[in-house]
Amino acid sequence: MNKFLLLRMSALVLFMMFGYTVMAQNRTITGKVTDAGNGSSMPGVSIVVTGMSVGTTTDVNGKYSISVPSTAKSLTFSFIGYAPKEVTLTESPVLDVNLEQSNNALKEVEIVSVGYGTLDKREVSSAITHVSSKDLLQVAANNPLMSLQGKVAGLSITNTASGDPNSSPSIQLRGASSRNAGLGPLYVVNGVPGGNIDNINQNDIESIDVLKGGAASAIYGTRGSNGVIIITTKKGTSESRMFYDGYAAFDYLTNALQNLSPESFIKNRVQNDQGQDYGARTDWLKAVTNSPAFSQKHTLQLSGGSAKTNYFASADYRNADGIDLRAHKKEYGARINISHTTDNNLFVGTLNIAPRYLYTSNSDQGNFNNALTLNPTYPIYNDQGGYNYINTGFFSNNPVENANLIKSDADIKEMDISASLKANILDNLSSTVIISEISRSARNMNFSPSTLSSVQHANKTTQTNFASQEQQENDQKNLEWTGNYNLNIKRNHFKLLGGYSYSLYNYKEFYAQNYDFPFDAYLWNNLGSGLYNGGGAGQGQSAVGSTQNSSTLIAFFGRLNYDFDSRYILTASLRHEGSSKFGANNKWGDFPAVSGAWRISEENFFKDNVSWVDDLKLRADYGITGNQDFGNYLSLLLYGGAGYFPFNGVQYQVYGPSSNVNPDLSWERAINFNAGIDFTLFHDRLSGSIDYYIRTNKDLLGNYNVPLPPNTQSQTFTNVGTMKNNGIEVALSGDIIRQGDFRYNANVTFSYNRNKFISFSNDIYKGAIYQDVAGLPAPGSPGSIQRIQEGHSIGEFYTLRSAGVDDTGALLVYKKDGTIVPANQASNDDKQFVGNGLPKYNVSMGNNFHYKRFDLNIFLRGAFGYKIFNTSAFYIGTPSSQSDANVLQSAYDSSSKYSKLTNNSTTSIASDYFLESGSFVKIDNVSLGYTQPLNNKYLKSVRFYATGRNLHTFTKYTGGDPDLIQVNGLTPGVNTSLNYYPSTLQLILGLQATF
Repeated sequence: MNKFLLLRMSALVLFMMFGYTVMAQNRTITGKVTDAGNGSSMPGVSIVVTGMSVGTTTDVNGKYSISVPSTAKSLTFSFIGYAPKEVTLTESPVLDVNLEQSNNALKEVEIVSVGYGTLDKREVSSAITHVSSKDLLQVAANNPLMSLQGKVAGLSITNTASGDPNSSPSIQLRGASSRNAGLGPLYVVNGVPGGNIDNINQNDIESIDVLKGGAASAIYGTRGSNGVIIITTKKGTSESRMFYDGYAAFDYLTNALQNLSPESFIKNRVQNDQGQDYGARTDWLKAVTNSPAFSQKHTLQLSGGSAKTNYFASADYRNADGIDLRAHKKEYGARINISHTTDNNLFVGTLNIAPRYLYTSNSDQGNFNNALTLNPTYPIYNDQGGYNYINTGFFSNNPVENANLIKSDADIKEMDISASLKANILDNLSSTVIISEISRSARNMNFSPSTLSSVQHANKTTQTNFASQEQQENDQKNLEWTGNYNLNIKRNHFKLLGGYSYSLYNYKEFYAQNYDFPFDAYLWNNLGSGLYNGGGAGQGQSAVGSTQNSSTLIAFFGRLNYDFDSRYILTASLRHEGSSKFGANNKWGDFPAVSGAWRISEENFFKDNVSWVDDLKLRADYGITGNQDFGNYLSLLLYGGAGYFPFNGVQYQVYGPSSNVNPDLSWERAINFNAGIDFTLFHDRLSGSIDYYIRTNKDLLGNYNVPLPPNTQSQTFTNVGTMKNNGIEVALSGDIIRQGDFRYNANVTFSYNRNKFISFSNDIYKGAIYQDVAGLPAPGSPGSIQRIQEGHSIGEFYTLRSAGVDDTGALLVYKKDGTIVPANQASNDDKQFVGNGLPKYNVSMGNNFHYKRFDLNIFLRGAFGYKIFNTSAFYIGTPSSQSDANVLQSAYDSSSKYSKLTNNSTTSIASDYFLESGSFVKIDNVSLGYTQPLNNKYLKSVRFYATGRNLHTFTKYTGGDPDLIQVNGLTPGVNTSLNYYPSTLQLILGLQATF
């Protein structure tokens, strides 16, 4: 017993001695790891003793503690996307380290959405532009895609009323592609085609991928002709995180049109018998302007979970005023994303819910033009303190009264819901089902009171006040079922996708209106109390209306991705799709695509001889896409109201055919070819891509004359016509300076596009060789000023060619035979092609500077090589403009060519005299930020930022900001409406905090 006890005590002593020795040979090192760029803490950083297996990771605050042997010489710190760093140990027990982002590492893991899946950027063989959230512009805009403006070569985003919080931009990719079908791209949000772009908070966006090449967008078949924009929102991770972003924005009137002051009006108009002095001195433009217009937005994001279950939740609130008196918008939105993986990794389920509520007050965009043209000696108010009644001049109304008394509001509710279930059947085989619903309900409300000065002055007894309500409901239900199979055989890699898609669209509308309510206080809430019933003699045929229509889209699709040794890449896809919109003989269509790429930089002969090229890839793609963005039931024989028939003293509604049946109605086809090159040079200091594309759009939709009989109507909606676009796109990114705490990189995009309309006719339907478009409104009869003609481009101005001004102040023009006559002696046959409203070149440049915790972004944007018709100068920019109306200062500025047009005999005759260069360069966005990391348990970091938008525009155009003139669509370079909404300079002050 004693012997056994002695042995145990001896072993214990030896163990204690050994433990003491080990403890004596180890020491503890602590510290914190931060981002060298912004100073923020970095959780999850791997820390190992160099050359040994001893290691640890940083906690959520970036802190670590590690016990190292006495023989350890250094620690190695590594994290994905950052350059690894080896740090020599000293006698100090504290070792703080900062890591720098590695451009090479970031490029290695750049993932691109390609439609129904993702690929490493190196595997992409078609034209796709990837933009991450950190590259988006800071904007206070209604639509999140305004943050993408100028970032993607070939993508045109214009907003003709950026100071209106309810305005939406026009978006067009690689030029106009249709006459009568939609021109905008397809949006895919989190894998759901047809996603609602307005129901996305910019702060929730993780990345945006723009599918430009036909082979990339062909996987979406009849919806891919105008390109595809894929938006991926943020998802939860196992790291718990709370983030806040809030800003206040101020919009100031800038680059506005300048009319005559009261004193100048009296001097130049009244004293020349072109106006009267009513005694007041009114600045009408100032009276209808709300400057600065204030807006605010707040976003709170929460994310966290575990390796198996995580969540992302976001809530946002925005309250914005417009630059005009009436426009306003208040919205509340949320987004919840939940993901769960079973313990055996067999199933992965996700749920996305995104509700949004908006209350809007719509702007009256004609009010600014009213203010420009009103006699500045009119008073706003009369002697009794009411609004002054105005019945002379250009528009004959009081814009201040209109803005304050006439209401145009809307209640909008949006809801996006999607759920997916992925089954990982094998390590290389999976199947995913996504069900989704996208719904939007809008109630539009309008009211005009009985107290309007025009009503009271006319002593009206009927139609004194007016109210209406309109209910619109859009609903889209989707089912997407895909399967993915991957196979690697030595250096051969295969990825196979197969899928089924089903979409059901439904639209409902109800409208009701009435007049003569007993109280203005009812607004639109008691339509039944009105007496007029929307029609004469108590008949209410126009007082109510309703409609409903729907369509169905079904598709089967497949895609094969193959690469050999990451050098030779081949992708082929096919979509077989049918739509209820098409005629009985053309319900289904096939949309094939193929693309290939060769990574030359992976070849041994290249690696050994060209060391300054890091990556070089040649690619080409070909694909056929479609466009079915047109109305429902257009292939069918429809019946509609055909007047009233009296019988026994009663009026009966008569119905008859209202359209011709067309069993051959089909989708518009686009045949796309794209060739490009991707490159990275000089050890990741310069990267970019160059693309050349040709897109031929065939079977364009339009109305064509047909004989009566056998047809019941004189026109049939059918597929006729051909159009072509071609162009070059360049994108460059340079890491120019990397020196200590200072970094500077720049991004440049360049695009060139040319358009040609080839034909209006085919073997069956014969149309005219041209179509006159861009008709200008009254006063006068200016007619159309653009012509779409075979062999010419969309946007061609077709007017009289000016020859100057004669001694009487009349406009002179050239006749077709070359002789010069006053414009009122020329005819339409003397019109000529005189310019084009499509920009030839679009260029942008982003400059990003980082110094310690400061960041500065300067973004420049411009368009070149096109003309703009100066609508404002044409109507109110000359001395011969309508009497008793105010005009622009250019009318009496001797340095302006418009001041020479004093003869009213040629006032309403359009010519290229009013065409000006639209070229401009804009200091579009300047943003300055400062990030301060914080070492406490409540707050990790804060960032303060200030942003200026539309700071200055360099241009020779005299009609205000040329960027407000639409260059998308079929009539680029001209505003065919007299409405005018001025440009704004926007200042944003914001705060971001990470908890």
